[in-house]
Amino acid sequence: MKKYKYVFFDLDGTLTQSEFGIIESARKALEEFGIVNEDYENLKKFIGPPLYVSFSERYGMNDEQCAEAIKYYRAHYEAEGIFKAPLYDGVKEMLESLKNGGCKLMMVTSKPKVLAEIVAGNNGIKEYFDAVVGPSKEDRNPSKTRLILEAMEILGLGDSDRSDIVMVGDRFYDIEAAVEVGIDSIGVVYGYGSEEELKNAGATLIAERASDITALIL
Repeated sequence: MKKYKYVFFDLDGTLTQSEFGIIESARKALEEFGIVNEDYENLKKFIGPPLYVSFSERYGMNDEQCAEAIKYYRAHYEAEGIFKAPLYDGVKEMLESLKNGGCKLMMVTSKPKVLAEIVAGNNGIKEYFDAVVGPSKEDRNPSKTRLILEAMEILGLGDSDRSDIVMVGDRFYDIEAAVEVGIDSIGVVYGYGSEEELKNAGATLIAERASDITALIL
């Protein structure tokens, strides 16, 4: 018997190694504000949180500047960066195994839904998901908790038993949202968050590679 019936997946850092397109686009946007030669490790922190949060909290931009920076970011990302996000090893096989095992798969991401669908289609994995749940482009600071609840609503899941739902993600945003909603979580350490970060956030289980997710669920 499988442990979980409903599996919610983060995208960046969980299914795709998205740093290449994201970092390139973030660098282009920052250069428009005279911020050049930014450290690569600092730029990797754009992976996970909403763009508005990254530009405002990390670079002290006001609302108007954030809007402008996001415009520059997306212009480059949608033209080039979106195609630079390969799947992690074993992800496609893992999704296929879970689907064949009777799981319902949902993509739950802070990336705008329309862009997440392009990434999923470009990597040949969109067919495995019952739905892609993500914010609109206009949503400044989408809540991962809200997105998980939206995914549950789409599936028609009530408030009573949540023991057969699990959230899979690589950052504390994913894990803390799962804790808040009251569902289990699997933290993946091959992405952009450390095992310490994931455990401190309250991860139920830890996966070192994509194939581990299959074993933990089935």
